[in-house]
Amino acid sequence: MTVEEVITVLAMQEEILQFNHFTNEDAWELGNLLVAEAKKRGLDTAVEIRLNNGYTVFKYAGNGTTLNNEEWMNKMFATVKRMEKSTMLLYSELKRSEEALAEIGLDEREYSCLGGGFPIRVEEVGVIGVIMVSNQSHFINHDIIVKAVSRYLHIDEVPRIRAL
Repeated sequence: MTVEEVITVLAMQEEILQFNHFTNEDAWELGNLLVAEAKKRGLDTAVEIRLNNGYTVFKYAGNGTTLNNEEWMNKMFATVKRMEKSTMLLYSELKRSEEALAEIGLDEREYSCLGGGFPIRVEEVGVIGVIMVSNQSHFINHDIIVKAVSRYLHIDEVPRIRAL
């Protein structure tokens, strides 16, 4: 896939994977689906769902995760909250433009454009929080989110990307 094709697919994912509501109970159910998807693949991950006000409504840390995963998720949260798009989409856009985070005004000590952060977008409301998965390659982290959110929303056909 070309970078342009990847960007198109990622934008489609974000358009398709919107919620009509999102409660703490939704976070619990979705969080468990995220963990189950990772385990189904035999992967050990850290998973967090955090609302824009900073409140963590779901958190899971696999046995192979560390405080480093927490730091990456903090950076993913800051990035998605500010840019209102997935970290994978931002990564791909920066790859296309050959820019770094600093060139778009983001300090890499506070922000990350590696995949694993995905916006919780509620229809007719906007982005209200962030889903984060850490401890695998950023492509896999992103794909775990897409697969679990698709399952949660009962959407069978969501385009997926292959690694660049």
